[in-house]
Amino acid sequence: MKQSAVAGTFDVLHDGHRALIERAFEVGDSVFVGITSDRFAAAGRGEHLPLYLRRRALEDLLSEQEKPWRIGVIDDMYGPREEMDRVSVLVVSEETLENGRELNRDRASRGVPPLELSVVPLVMADDGSKISARNILRGEYGRTGRHGVKDIAVGSLNRVKAEAVRSVMERIFGDVRITACDVPSGVPEQPFGKQAREGAMNRARNALGGHELAVGIEAGAFEMEDGLYDYQYCAVLDRNGRFTVGTGSGFMYPPKVAALVRGGSTVGDAMGKVFGQSEVGKRMGAVGILSGGIIDRKALTEESVMAAMIPRLNDSYKEGDR
Repeated sequence: MKQSAVAGTFDVLHDGHRALIERAFEVGDSVFVGITSDRFAAAGRGEHLPLYLRRRALEDLLSEQEKPWRIGVIDDMYGPREEMDRVSVLVVSEETLENGRELNRDRASRGVPPLELSVVPLVMADDGSKISARNILRGEYGRTGRHGVKDIAVGSLNRVKAEAVRSVMERIFGDVRITACDVPSGVPEQPFGKQAREGAMNRARNALGGHELAVGIEAGAFEMEDGLYDYQYCAVLDRNGRFTVGTGSGFMYPPKVAALVRGGSTVGDAMGKVFGQSEVGKRMGAVGILSGGIIDRKALTEESVMAAMIPRLNDSYKEGDR
């Protein structure tokens, strides 16, 4: 049985990644897919989606395949030797061919047979340049490399928020362009009550510019009868000045977290102090930690985005029907 392998960061899965993965399944009876650890990914490109989100998207893509496959986390270009030494074919792009040659030099030094290197041509965008995750993240085109798709701004540089918007909008419009914008929310760093809705609307308004749609997302703390709750607002603004707003599911903070937030801490700082987690908002979020990963911040954000889009998907919300 011939085993093939392919590896990458898979930060934003695009048609270039699909071509590599499809080749791996063409040339191998089983496939090992290496995905870079957060540490390794950060060394090469700075900010990136957390591993759990990149891996989940990759699993969804691989689930379409009939041949057996396995995902492994890699911390360097060589990958886990025990696994890689069983591989006979390595799928690379024209840009990563030299990495394959380096792996073969390493194998030769250890008396391991060389890998067959299967080179996949670069996949091009519609302007003739290669499709890259970096350009997708800049909002230059969608996953397919097409520029003429729905152009949407997100009023935040938070990658989890931007990818949540991408996931929802792709379900509605197909391929989309997502541009993350650093804009002010106009509300305190830790919003309370109606400040969350206000912050979401401000973010959308400040991000719109020349885009077709702008999305603002803001989570806030809400006092309820039995404790302090988290609710996330999403506001969507179009060029005609129409706002639609929605929220995701709410959940209650633990008493120690609630006390810190009431005392002036942000939810992120409070969760860090109570649970020893850093950069909570850029990873699973408070809901991910508290639910043990059953639901994470991206999924919760997707709820609010979809809720804000509902009035745009159903004619019964037209002004004349009120």
